Amino acid sequence: MRAGSVLVVLGVAFAVALSAALWLVLVEGAADDAALLKPDDRQLVARGREIYAANCASCHGADLEGETADWRTPGPDGSMPAPPHDETGHTWHHNDTLLFAITKHGVAAAANLDDYVSAMPVYDGILSDEEIVAVLSYIKSTWPDEIREGHDELNARSAQERTR
Repeated sequence: MRAGSVLVVLGVAFAVALSAALWLVLVEGAADDAALLKPDDRQLVARGREIYAANCASCHGADLEGETADWRTPGPDGSMPAPPHDETGHTWHHNDTLLFAITKHGVAAAANLDDYVSAMPVYDGILSDEEIVAVLSYIKSTWPDEIREGHDELNARSAQERTR
């Protein structure tokens, strides 16, 4: 076999291997997105509870009850009150990836909303990614089983949509 042919064969083999590796990373990444939160990890949930108490409870409530009963109506300053994170709120309507993005980058940036006013701080640089996952895992751990199951299904659908 000539040197040029060997290089072509090696190049094709490299391209195939690289494509296969990239495909595995994308598929694994989508699967990881579907299971970003770990509400059954007791140690992570306990850590999340502590971080929530120190960083989130002052607005969202010590018992995840939210800032006000009327959390869907903007306050006098135009900002939205902190919503509840228990089963009465809407947190579980969003997949893990969006919940993480909202916490890290803020509601407006995560949801691509130009005119959304929120008092929620951006936690990028305040909490690590692992701490954000711990807090969100704690929140999810408090939801009733049927809501957690529905949220798991939402995550699975979201992961499937990203791989299409």
